Amino acid sequence: MTVTEHGIYLSFNNQAEGFQIPVNPESIEVREPGKGKTYDIVGKGGGTEETRAGEINVIKNPGLREIKFSSIFPAQKGPYVVKGVQLFPPMWYVGMIRKWMSTKYPIRFVSIGHDYDAAKKKNSDMSIPASIESFDWKEVAGAPDDIEYTLSLKEYVFYSARLSKFQTRPNGEKVLVQQPPGQPDERVMPETYTMVSGDTLNQISKRFYGDTHRARDIQKLNGIKDSETRQLLPGRVLKLPPKG
Repeated sequence: MTVTEHGIYLSFNNQAEGFQIPVNPESIEVREPGKGKTYDIVGKGGGTEETRAGEINVIKNPGLREIKFSSIFPAQKGPYVVKGVQLFPPMWYVGMIRKWMSTKYPIRFVSIGHDYDAAKKKNSDMSIPASIESFDWKEVAGAPDDIEYTLSLKEYVFYSARLSKFQTRPNGEKVLVQQPPGQPDERVMPETYTMVSGDTLNQISKRFYGDTHRARDIQKLNGIKDSETRQLLPGRVLKLPPKG
């Protein structure tokens, strides 16, 4: 006998907000576009079908995944509602998704599914950051309190400049080595920060950007002179530059 357990979760701001989809959709459409590009090669070619001239296809890295599903936000619990899920009023879900869209920050899409039998377990979990590309909703005919909706998401890739450091090889040669990327930070970046006792621009830069390299940007954005950097008082509100 095969048993299927499944749940979809949407969260925002590093899980500070979120919810489980109360009614699982009948299906989730996942599109993984390729990014191959075709070219026309003129000339004689290599003489075989595999090396002939004419149109060729160059395979590139795959495109961003696209996810689409439809379901309902029910006003009352019923047999179709996921067991144990916390149920909110339908318009609460609508308001939350619209709020997330307005921030222009990605959400996290998590789909948990376990397909297994007595001898084998197949895991089909998915967890990716994603942008909300579209959100269409309407009241259900005959059940005015229920909301039907369709949600379209697109995989989001966190990007930032990587640090490089010089390292010395055993033969004494110095080489520039790119550092591995850090853990993606899904927290929403605040626009301002109120200083507390002991704060420095370097500490603030490291807290919000992961290193001290943005201290100069904070200083410039707030019009702080070099002579003032050691005299910043608690309670001062600083503007923070956006990430990236």
